[in-house]
Amino acid sequence: MGSPLRSLTRWSTAPAKGVETARSWVNVPRGLAARATTPLLPDDYLKLLNPLWSARELRGRIVDVRPETADSATVTIKPGWGFSGKYQPGQYVGIGLRIDGRWHWRSYSLTSIPRRDNKNITITVKATPEGFLSTHLVNGVKPGTIVRLASPKGDFALPDPPPQKILFITAGSGITPVMAMLRTLRSRGQQADITHIHSAPSADDVIFHDELRELEKTRPDYRLHLQLTKTQGHIDFEHLADIVADWRERPAWVCGPNSLLDAAEEAWKEAGCSDQLHMERFTIAATDKGGEGGTVTFAISDKTIEIDGATSIMEAGEQVGIQMPFGCRMGICQTCVLPLEEGHVRDVRSGTEHGAGDRIQTCISTASGNCTIKI
Repeated sequence: MGSPLRSLTRWSTAPAKGVETARSWVNVPRGLAARATTPLLPDDYLKLLNPLWSARELRGRIVDVRPETADSATVTIKPGWGFSGKYQPGQYVGIGLRIDGRWHWRSYSLTSIPRRDNKNITITVKATPEGFLSTHLVNGVKPGTIVRLASPKGDFALPDPPPQKILFITAGSGITPVMAMLRTLRSRGQQADITHIHSAPSADDVIFHDELRELEKTRPDYRLHLQLTKTQGHIDFEHLADIVADWRERPAWVCGPNSLLDAAEEAWKEAGCSDQLHMERFTIAATDKGGEGGTVTFAISDKTIEIDGATSIMEAGEQVGIQMPFGCRMGICQTCVLPLEEGHVRDVRSGTEHGAGDRIQTCISTASGNCTIKI
């Protein structure tokens, strides 16, 4: 009897295929109603009452946009039905925003404490010249805007309980996942011997500057070293012991631009303690081995788009309104893998060509001539 009941429960609470949602009793009536009214889901009507009432996709409403520095801001989002607040400090969330009729997706580290502030979440975004969505989130998005969400993911997370000693090394917006860790430690009342090295051009460019200084004053177990690159230059890993003598003994979380991560990776490797190093990369380490471009056809959605050899298959799908599966958007998590039905694509990191029948990572693949993807 138990097995059929469990099967019925699973069937009733999963009205939307492929949408990860939090487990909740409220999904049962929603799911049963959705099953009973398919193909016209009650979701189509409920969203007219409240845009966050959706069983087909995870949604959120932007509540507030608060400047942090001249080119960064913290965005507060109220998640809708199905979003779980049980993420780990350090994980990232996918954000989809509709701009000029097209959905644009990016992943951003959560800076909020899990299940705090009435389940609101926050991301802190730094606008960059090449970052279309980040610039819009910092300078153009209005409170009340509805966004799509993807469930929090990522292995760059702080364990619970934390290690006795911790080393954080961050640069620029790489502070964001570590800020979630620091806030969570404080919220839980957990103690750890923390040394935090943060790099930025100047004090005015330090995201969360005042909060970090306050932590330094109020927590005897937290030591902050600001590396202001305009006057002090970049972090020299050959002299890391001058800042933190026991760095080899500390589990380290390092986040920032690829140059910082590459230097850290080499330093830990040479010291023979690579198992102590945790890293988060925000960007794909692309080469000059892009494809030649071409027409991408999305077979199931029956949509096509012309792209150049620098645009990823994932970005192409999102530009024509397809909700592409993704996690890290950096070729790590394998969430975005889809079958290539026809043609060829190229991995922008390695230059490897993939042909029909291969399963490809859409976030790091671009068209190498005309191709067809099954989605």
